[in-house]
Amino acid sequence: MYRLILSASSSDRTVGHMLILELTFTDSPERLAARPAHRSFLAALHEEGRLIAAGPWADDSGALLVFDVERAELGRILETDPYYRTPGVRVAGIREWVPVVGPRPGDHGHAAQPTATGSATGSAGAG
Repeated sequence: MYRLILSASSSDRTVGHMLILELTFTDSPERLAARPAHRSFLAALHEEGRLIAAGPWADDSGALLVFDVERAELGRILETDPYYRTPGVRVAGIREWVPVVGPRPGDHGHAAQPTATGSATGSAGAG
């Protein structure tokens, strides 16, 4: 279920910060060849709950990835997946993000379903 996750008091947070990774792409046969293995790696991270969402910009000039990990863990992820060192892929930036509306913990990957009362519901688990 999507809901407000930050109240007036930071001690009431149900979700801390997340990390946003922005990539830029150039046309490169190496990048395109490396993409299937990279996407399999991302699917595993999503199943583990470490990756919330990822995808390319509509014009394929880059991508945005939302991670629910600490900065040190993101560094290990970037070192583990060779895609980030592939010609045609550049890490444009990493930013800390504090969401105020989003999925409840454990609901990563599930869109909210509106109910007749206008509230939203969703199922638990990664999908």
